[in-house]
Amino acid sequence: MDTQTKLVDEKAPPSPINESGTVHDLDSLTALGYTPELRRNRSLFTLLFQSLAIAAIPYGEGGPLIVAIYGGGQLSIFVGWLMILVLDECVALSLSELASRYPTSAGPYYWSFQIAKTNKTILSFITGWIWLIGNWTITLSVNFGFASLITATVSMYHPDFVPKAWQLLLIFYAICLITLVICTFGNKFLPMVDIICAAWTAVSILIILIALSVNADVGRHSASYALGHYDTSFSGWGGFTFFIGLLPAAYTFSAIGMISSMAEEVSDPAIKVPRALSLCVPVGGIAGLFFIIPICVTMPPLEDILGAPSGQALPYIFHIVMGSPGGGLGLTFLVLAITMFCSISITVAASRCTWAFARDDAIPGSKIFSKVNKKLGVPVYSLILVTIVQMLLGLINLGSTSAFTAFVSVGVIALAASYAIPIALSLFWNRRVEVSQAKWNVGPIIGPVVNVIALCWIAFEIVLFSMPTVLPVTEVSMNYASVVCVGFGVIATVWYFVHAKHGMFQAPGYPSSCEHMLIRPNSVQGPSSFRWIVENIDAWNGDLRIFRSASRTCLLYVKSGEWLANEFWLG
Repeated sequence: MDTQTKLVDEKAPPSPINESGTVHDLDSLTALGYTPELRRNRSLFTLLFQSLAIAAIPYGEGGPLIVAIYGGGQLSIFVGWLMILVLDECVALSLSELASRYPTSAGPYYWSFQIAKTNKTILSFITGWIWLIGNWTITLSVNFGFASLITATVSMYHPDFVPKAWQLLLIFYAICLITLVICTFGNKFLPMVDIICAAWTAVSILIILIALSVNADVGRHSASYALGHYDTSFSGWGGFTFFIGLLPAAYTFSAIGMISSMAEEVSDPAIKVPRALSLCVPVGGIAGLFFIIPICVTMPPLEDILGAPSGQALPYIFHIVMGSPGGGLGLTFLVLAITMFCSISITVAASRCTWAFARDDAIPGSKIFSKVNKKLGVPVYSLILVTIVQMLLGLINLGSTSAFTAFVSVGVIALAASYAIPIALSLFWNRRVEVSQAKWNVGPIIGPVVNVIALCWIAFEIVLFSMPTVLPVTEVSMNYASVVCVGFGVIATVWYFVHAKHGMFQAPGYPSSCEHMLIRPNSVQGPSSFRWIVENIDAWNGDLRIFRSASRTCLLYVKSGEWLANEFWLG
């Protein structure tokens, strides 16, 4: 071993900027076990704008708005929005601490591995697959909802038009392919696209606010009615109806954690990623109030909205309130553009999640999907995989008209569960020791409080999104989220026993393609710090392995298949 080898210092001061970020950024990523491959071309503001583009307030709340109508109407929309802002901000703060402690595109499954004390590999594998499923299906829900919005817009001019399942599917496929092309060949322009999206969203919300408030073709409700009207007669859930109405708001901010997958494309990610995460909910939430209040004030009769074409309430409301198809189309076009931006941003994040998981050899075809196209600077094959998975799952719509609800539910459930695992491990198992060392954290008092609130909300949210919107349950109203989740669970389980259990998926950051050798305490060579680590491992009865790649060397202590000392990365 090279006697000049030394331990990487993760707390070293930032060095001058190079084309891939600061030297400190590169060292920190290497210390986490990865070789920098992506271009660091994003800033705090472009990250924040991307997170807001993923939330896409007018689409996030407006796409599944009909669920809030079943959930009682204005009270569920307004009060539910305020409740979700508080609850999801607790989730955002909890994730921000973890993202600051371990700033890598691997995200939740890497956090779980580092924080867990035992069974690290299996916990990481489970978290990773749940995280991956959430990324895929939430992206699918955006693109499928986009297709539904387009058909609903057509219905404004052609009231007799009822889109067939195959027509909706073809529109959905077109959206997926267009997004794939943009994300593949336009990577260097995407930070600018996120800025344009933020400006477009702000202007669109302002235009919608003014247009609905001024026109109000069906009249304006009183303040008490606009913000407090509550009708429990539509869903069949009785007193529980209000919680059904929380679904659109919860869906809007369900993907806030996906921005963590962009950590390797921004300089100083330990600060900028958590800041963007923590700011998304309050900034988006305030903007959202200017969107939902005019809708609540000018909303047509709830029973009429339930018959909206393609189950899309927003285009119908715009059409009726504006008093003409042209006015409705103008406002709907603004939302459609926002949804296109959302489709691009969320596809980028999902592809980075897929690439990161493939980089750790955790999915079939990892050698292909972990490649980054050097010329384009993007993981092209991961982008293609995300698109193919969406297109295959979209076929469900041919057999069930409630496919959109299932896609929304699976995405939210899987993302929420992948957030909960590392948060729970950090709070209950690690006692917040690791996150307290993060560059960005909320402190020893606020931290445990937001963690507990986040976990309680996630537990309730998972149950909520597993339930049908309307009772009694029929083939149409059935929520098939559990079926899709089980299907993915079977695939992940099979892959674990076929591939991962036999040592192919060892740990996040483990250089699986490196040459390695076993060494024993009495044969250790190298600097004194290296020998000290080896000689002071308690109850030595495992193997100490040195893994070498072109860019790094790491020291790992292996006992019963578990990596017990993978933090000892060497430069």
